[in-house]
Amino acid sequence: MDVNGKVVIVTGASSGIGLAAARLLTQHGAKVALVARSIDKLNALSAELKDSFVYTADMRDEVAVRKMIEAVQQHYGRIDILINNAGQGMGMPIEHADLTMYREIIELNLIGVLVAMQAVIPVMRAQGGGQIINISSAVSKMAIPNLGTYASTKYALNGLSLTARNELEKDHISVSIVHPGRTATDFGKNAINEQRPSGQPAESNRGGYVPQPGAPPADMPAPDTAEQVAETILEAIHSEEAEVYVESLKSMMR
Repeated sequence: MDVNGKVVIVTGASSGIGLAAARLLTQHGAKVALVARSIDKLNALSAELKDSFVYTADMRDEVAVRKMIEAVQQHYGRIDILINNAGQGMGMPIEHADLTMYREIIELNLIGVLVAMQAVIPVMRAQGGGQIINISSAVSKMAIPNLGTYASTKYALNGLSLTARNELEKDHISVSIVHPGRTATDFGKNAINEQRPSGQPAESNRGGYVPQPGAPPADMPAPDTAEQVAETILEAIHSEEAEVYVESLKSMMR
């Protein structure tokens, strides 16, 4: 799909990958709905992005997510692309995983995405089609110690997305997955781990590898920038392929 003139929702747009994607899509002529919890950050970003629209929502709140989709549709009259980027990491051994925190991560990384998809599908179907991009992670193809809880949400997201892709093909709604690897933003700092066991989901670097104490896997490439991941998101929109990896991971994942 060509993004020029299209209406695009980006969740987790206040920083990291979401912010970079919003800027890049605007540069290519898209009208971007900026969604996150941080109103001040969204307003500052909106001031620099032509035709943008700000909406604050916690993606763990089903009612808020459905209202967000409705508000964007009312503002622009249509929704062409939904980018489900909001999320949070969790890094700790399976044995010590806190179940309350795990449930919160599932609500944000998986159920919030599902709710947004359920809300936007009727809109896209009525207008003749659309595109959904879900930001997963390279860890959904790996079994890295201490990342099992986080990775499991992305494994599930992959299954949800690929099944929806098959179900919605007849409606001309394309569903794709983007897989970032390590990304040079604050995602790791904001992840839940044994050193940082509590706190609200942050809004930066959705979808990336969660740094852990010690060295990363030997074959893991150097971190990408948020801008490089944004380029991959744009590639997924243009190609409409089922799964798209950042350039640094393509050879690794073949």
